[in-house]
Amino acid sequence: MKQRVISAVVLMAVALSCVFLSELTRVLFFAVAGIFCAYELSRALEKLEVYCCAWVMYVYTAAQALLAVFHAEATAYLACFALAVYLALFSGILHKKVSGRGAMYTLAGIAYPCFLFGLLMMISASSVWLETLAIACLSTWVCDSFALFGGMRFGKNKIAPLVSPNKTVEGCVCGALSSIVTGALIYYLGLFPQLSLAICLVTAFVSSTLGQIGDLAESLVKRMIGVKDFSNLIPGHGGMFDRSDSLLFSIPTAYICLYIVGFAA
Repeated sequence: MKQRVISAVVLMAVALSCVFLSELTRVLFFAVAGIFCAYELSRALEKLEVYCCAWVMYVYTAAQALLAVFHAEATAYLACFALAVYLALFSGILHKKVSGRGAMYTLAGIAYPCFLFGLLMMISASSVWLETLAIACLSTWVCDSFALFGGMRFGKNKIAPLVSPNKTVEGCVCGALSSIVTGALIYYLGLFPQLSLAICLVTAFVSSTLGQIGDLAESLVKRMIGVKDFSNLIPGHGGMFDRSDSLLFSIPTAYICLYIVGFAA
């Protein structure tokens, strides 16, 4: 437990420093995290004797970072994604060890996690980065904690026993309700006066709910590969991918909510 707490404090200090220092450091933080996740995924897949082309995922993630720094248009992101798809397929054609299975898993890695990290980098360079990250991260972290405690106290019905046997419907409901309270606190504390109570409540609820789905999605991938954690990069917490699963879904969702109501360009 002590090691877990120390690791969490160090990771949080690094993350907050990078996020608040400048736009560039925010983008680079998510780029590095994305590359770590791609590396962890490629190494884990070797357990299935699948050899994806990891460098394609690295280059794609780095290219998205450049696009975010220069505030590129959506067309540039689409072109970058298309090029990554081409390279993934070419890797299977040209590299005997990669072959068809490796090419398909490389495509999967481009979509998850690399594309989602690209969204995080784009959001971190937007005008509503603080509102998006604050609502998504706070609601997700609170939701995760209350889902755990709620599941331990009230949990009876498994929500996805074949994917994550310990998660229960009751725990997820507790987590979702706690996120609504988080949204209310964000509003009443006056953290973002430009956001109404309804926007704070809905954004916190929807983003944290998608965060729970993101957690299950990563559990699905780990169960398919047959690993408990993607790595031991963060003592007591597993790998970077293990720490990013919920946020990869909740942060883009929060941005979409703010975009729909006109606060994100």
